Amino acid sequence: MIGIRAGRYRHLCVRFTHTSTVPKLYLNNVELSGNDLTGIPTHELFTKFGFINHPKPGLVHWLPVGLAISQNVSRVIHRRMRECNAEEINLSLLSSSQLWQETGRWDNSELFKLKDSSKNDFCLVATCEEEITKLIGANLNSYKNLPLLYYQINEKFRDEKRPRSGLLRGREFLMKDAYSFDLNEEAAMKTYNKVVDAYYKIFQDLRIPFVKADADTGEIGGTLSHEWHYLHKVGEDTLFTCDECGNSSNIEKALSYPEDVDDSVDASVQYFMTKDKSTLVCAYYPTDRTIEASFVKEEVPDLDLNETNQDSILKEFSDEDTLISKKIIRMMDSRLNSRSNFPDFPIKFINRSLITTLTDIPIVTAVEDEICAKCEEGHLKLHRAIEVGHTFYLGDKYSKPLKCEVEVPNQDGSQQLTNVLMGCYGIGISRIIAAIGEINKDSTGFRWPSVIAPWNVTVVQSPKFDDSKGIKVYNLLNAASISYRLDDRSKIGLGKKIKQSHMVGIPLTVILGNQFPLVEVEIRGRRYTDDLSWKRLYESRDFEWEVVTDADGNDIKHLVHIDGVARAINSLLIDM
Repeated sequence: MIGIRAGRYRHLCVRFTHTSTVPKLYLNNVELSGNDLTGIPTHELFTKFGFINHPKPGLVHWLPVGLAISQNVSRVIHRRMRECNAEEINLSLLSSSQLWQETGRWDNSELFKLKDSSKNDFCLVATCEEEITKLIGANLNSYKNLPLLYYQINEKFRDEKRPRSGLLRGREFLMKDAYSFDLNEEAAMKTYNKVVDAYYKIFQDLRIPFVKADADTGEIGGTLSHEWHYLHKVGEDTLFTCDECGNSSNIEKALSYPEDVDDSVDASVQYFMTKDKSTLVCAYYPTDRTIEASFVKEEVPDLDLNETNQDSILKEFSDEDTLISKKIIRMMDSRLNSRSNFPDFPIKFINRSLITTLTDIPIVTAVEDEICAKCEEGHLKLHRAIEVGHTFYLGDKYSKPLKCEVEVPNQDGSQQLTNVLMGCYGIGISRIIAAIGEINKDSTGFRWPSVIAPWNVTVVQSPKFDDSKGIKVYNLLNAASISYRLDDRSKIGLGKKIKQSHMVGIPLTVILGNQFPLVEVEIRGRRYTDDLSWKRLYESRDFEWEVVTDADGNDIKHLVHIDGVARAINSLLIDM
């Protein structure tokens, strides 16, 4: 009886082996002629191949192949965020206008705004600083609860006026956003650096070379921020990298000095004033360059950048009777000198003792080959880049207006109410997918890193291949936890299935045919390391394994005995 039951059990295992197959509508509408896909915009390939669908410009339906890639990117992020002790949450995508009014951000033109049946105003969140700050403020009952670090992965929305380039600039997008809460600046910076370390690991896991760049805090606010970029010609951002010290900065943060100063240069001026209206700043710069207001603010931190009307600013300093209580700062860009052609000074009969002159200050946006202001040795090189992440140290920008605060004991035993200090950290998952698709695309199609590919192996069978032999292959792939899909479409030929697997960007294609028990493995994925893992296994193998190379010595095909096929595939995927 035992032998009979065992025999029946083995029969059932074979009969009900699970075989993963390609999605039902896999490449259902692909009608591409020719072999060269480089002329087709990347965002069009995403829709032609059925990764995603755009029901309206800027909106996204995620189909099985695209959804699998996004889930794999999310899986990488989940792992690294949990390693730095971040807790996962999921906040509502609707946010009350009251919170955004309290922080001064309700007038943002990119918010999708709507009213409920009671005429209350809400928005679809583009980011969640308001909601998370209010939530933590309502639940934080002791400074001993700190530090806190939360993250979520979900859709966000913005009313993008000109959605374009598919996933790169849409009205809805997949995003990982995280928020930290600390008691003091030292602890807050420790958390910030911990998350930055996690970002390094995330982008290293994704395989594509990346750049961390100094950045302006922009609309989010705060005092420190870094952007995370992939360098590519389609990028909308401009980065400068020093060829000596290696520092990278967004164009809004790249300070530079000129190689030489032209004595005959014409100067223009832009006027600013401080928030208390006590100081006029006259910022002089070369007429043919672009002034960067944030650079002026670096020298005068209390500058009011919201007031830009030049006549209104000068009017505050037009009354001679009140000038004695005011100050004037003349700031000269480093590309100017005393022999430059300056415009007339706008204020007459001013006591010169009230004027302070600052010279050799870089206040215009950099251009390529100027001297790096960080090291003052190297020269700046310009790159186009795709922003895929951003980290901010916010301080109390949100905790102060939303009263996210705790009582902290003083040395004398008294209690002091203190604003919690915050950081926020974003990664654009849909932008990562779009960027990697763009960077890795070639004339054949996409080439996904194995860690985020929708699956790692496409299996195709020749028409006369014995299905019972295939069962053994699928059992081995399942047992080795290899992500695969069998292309079982009956009306598609073997050659076209292989070609389409390459187009979609699957790293490996396994071909089951008349050479069985030798299994043919075709290489599609890129190699990201020089020390190829498969070679070490190949040199110590105890099974039949033949390697086919191209004219440059690169392996393009492997013929592997069924007994070692799972081990060989895993060793090939390690470097892809």
